[in-house]
Amino acid sequence: MPIRFEHKPGLVVYLTAGDPSLEATRAIALAALDAGADVIELGVPFSDPVADGPVIQRASERALARGTRLKDVLTLAKELRAARPSAGLVIFSYLNPMLRYGLSKFADDAAAAGADGVLATDLIVEEAREYLAELARVGLAPIFLAAPTSPDERLEAIAKHSRGFIYAISRTGITGKQQSLAADAAELVARIRRWTNSIDGGLPVAVGFGISNAQHVAQVAEFADAAVVGSAIVELVERSKAEDAPGAVARFIEGLRLPHAALTR
Repeated sequence: MPIRFEHKPGLVVYLTAGDPSLEATRAIALAALDAGADVIELGVPFSDPVADGPVIQRASERALARGTRLKDVLTLAKELRAARPSAGLVIFSYLNPMLRYGLSKFADDAAAAGADGVLATDLIVEEAREYLAELARVGLAPIFLAAPTSPDERLEAIAKHSRGFIYAISRTGITGKQQSLAADAAELVARIRRWTNSIDGGLPVAVGFGISNAQHVAQVAEFADAAVVGSAIVELVERSKAEDAPGAVARFIEGLRLPHAALTR
């Protein structure tokens, strides 16, 4: 089923699980949800995060150095689900950790942990048959990335097979903060809408990669259902003491909401 966003636009927050620690990630995630985040993406640290920029790469390195593994991320997901039963919760991973864990076992354990969906950042929809079957078996929503360079055939397949929301990449390249949103983002969402319904129903479209301030979020509200904020928050966590990070992230998220509070529904 689609993930329903309580606000317009919805707010999806990415965190690298285990940075600076699993306990800190738990506290940061709860603070983010309480501050207005609709969905938490729990990033599984990976040794070769080719789609990520330096901020998330460093976070993955720190989390791996502390011994964080996929099983730990699933345990964290279970704790978050128990603490915030109505929150949106997505496991965000590269494919390799899931394959090493065992795809069927991963699907079982992610569903048991209370995850709503899974995003495999380096898995294209054309090669996802087994993955889709395993997620469907346990009721997990597959979420795919759609890029400005994606041909219409791929966008149609992504819309057909996605269940939680579609993650529209605002620009080509790696993750990281940027000064302004590329015009490609609105055009891409318009193309995706050919195979999905509007903001008021159907499969939501979230825009990510480079969203880092309230102006970006307000711009996304004009053409998409949700904004994904990742590197800006991971960098804030990096700059903060572990005990200060939850409060810092909560204030940041509250600030993202302020310019369009009147749009909240």
